Amino acid sequence: MDYTVMHRQSVLFPVEFWEQEARKIDWFEFPQKIHSKDSYELDRWFEGGKLNTSYLALDRHVEAGRGSQPALIWDSPVTENQKVYTYTELRDAVALFAGGLRNLGVELGDRIIIYMPMVPEAIVAMLACARIGAVHSVVFGGFAAHELAIRINDARPKLILCASGGKEIQKIIPYKPIVDAAIQEAYFKPDHCVVLQRDFVSCEMKEEYDVDWHELLAAATPSPYVPVDAWHPLYILYTSGTTGQPKGIVRDNGGHAVALNSSMEYVYNVQAGDVYWAASDIGWVVGHSYIVYGPLIRGCTTILYEGKPIKTPDAANFWRLMEKYKVNVFFTAPTAIRAIRKEDPEGEGVKGRDLSALKYLFLAGERTDVATYEWVSNLLQKPVIDHWWQTESGWPMLANMAGVGLIPIKPGSPTRPVFGFDIRILDAFGHEVANGEEGAVAIQLPLPPGCLPGLWNDNERFIKSYLSDYPGFYTSGDGGYKDDQGYFFITGRIDDVINVAGHRLSTSEMEEVLAGHTAVAECAVVGCNDELKGQVPIGFVVLKHANDANEETIALELMQRIRDTIGALASLKKVYFLERLPKTRSGKILRKIIRCIVDDVAFQPPSTIEDITVLDEIRWTVGRGGN
Repeated sequence: MDYTVMHRQSVLFPVEFWEQEARKIDWFEFPQKIHSKDSYELDRWFEGGKLNTSYLALDRHVEAGRGSQPALIWDSPVTENQKVYTYTELRDAVALFAGGLRNLGVELGDRIIIYMPMVPEAIVAMLACARIGAVHSVVFGGFAAHELAIRINDARPKLILCASGGKEIQKIIPYKPIVDAAIQEAYFKPDHCVVLQRDFVSCEMKEEYDVDWHELLAAATPSPYVPVDAWHPLYILYTSGTTGQPKGIVRDNGGHAVALNSSMEYVYNVQAGDVYWAASDIGWVVGHSYIVYGPLIRGCTTILYEGKPIKTPDAANFWRLMEKYKVNVFFTAPTAIRAIRKEDPEGEGVKGRDLSALKYLFLAGERTDVATYEWVSNLLQKPVIDHWWQTESGWPMLANMAGVGLIPIKPGSPTRPVFGFDIRILDAFGHEVANGEEGAVAIQLPLPPGCLPGLWNDNERFIKSYLSDYPGFYTSGDGGYKDDQGYFFITGRIDDVINVAGHRLSTSEMEEVLAGHTAVAECAVVGCNDELKGQVPIGFVVLKHANDANEETIALELMQRIRDTIGALASLKKVYFLERLPKTRSGKILRKIIRCIVDDVAFQPPSTIEDITVLDEIRWTVGRGGN
């Protein structure tokens, strides 16, 4: 298989390429058009096709005689539970829950929010929605009530599905009070909340809208799968936006299924029957694509892990489970590897383990630093493949494609464009830059199948956010460069969304929270480099003159406000207090320069700064450690 020939075909003759890939999945009606435009003149794939994603993930494998193969392995070290579902068992569980949703009045196109921990019922719920054509929106259980309320108002769900709580190492986190607070705050009210009671944390049921999960199942009968249009939405996944208002990334059924099946073949090199483990969360796009849909569509055994890289019970648990379940391909974030390395720098947890089944370790979520790559590569003696993609793309855009044939790895580079992605590095005027020169990472249109076709109920924002900077291109929001051998390097975000341990968070949203404190006159939040998490948010605050409170007290209050409003994963590392913030003459805060100071990176101060002494104040404040 020749990468250069196939990639060239995929970008020069996309209709022919994707028609061939589309024929690898089972359609009820094959598409009438492979590529077309919608009413917004946006690119769409597989118009007129009919399929069902739940059928592709479950029923067709049972019909092919592989119903007894394990489909889902749940391993929960935090609760000391394990469970294996065969394809037949998982299909039956999904069909029954889909029948329960039907009994609550869920119809084609209705939205359902899923706010659950890493339990099998969450995957059952996702696939049940797909089975009857409902549109699911999974919200990560670490988000606070306010964030959940925003998503309720935007998605307008008929139901919310939740668990009574989750467990983080030894800490129990009640989920239901968060959901109740979100429903109370939201102006849109769902009809019901279906609650899965867990044995370690119970919750009070609200008579006016709560339904017990098991009681719902007891009254249900299995529902058949419903053929849906290729353009019909499968899910909405909210990601942080630069305005503070989350963007609802839409994924359609047709393009999504074709792209994920293609990626499992070409990028990850897995076949039906292989064991695939993505140590992510279903609240993120990795969980959607590579815990649930990708592996099951491909016919793999997928692993759902309710635990952490460390302390559940120790830093060897990833390796222990790889050995136990004979994992063939493992996918995690560099943050996880850094956490393991910090706890077990000599890699003692790997010694004596049989990891012969493991073919590849894939890393994504944030940039893989060279030290992390070298440590885990030397430890495992397996190919460690850094690859790059986004919530918006839904599947990898840059990768060393294992199914095509690996080329020499360059630490720090996610290698080459995946089939279908014509990636360019552009300057501010939209011109392609020379090799080695940094610019904006952009993808020439049309985006391949599986990428977002738009934003939920806001295609104008989609066009403005992604398609307006460079006509004819999708703007990724990341900066990077390409070297003379065609390897791409991603250098980081060029907007104000930061990446904390693989989670994209809006700094402008954090600024809104800080600005709401009565003592704060002005503030800025930037992401600074962090050895473990990739980036962490740091706040710079100007207090009102009439404030008598202690700065240390205010700093603690501000950190708590972030935790309460956005969630613990957005915790501010530090809060620094300044007399003023550096600005241009037009009043724009110079966040990029603040980031350079925090990360100790050289910069050229622009001549538009009103008072250069404020930069020295920031240097001094950061240098002394601040609060």
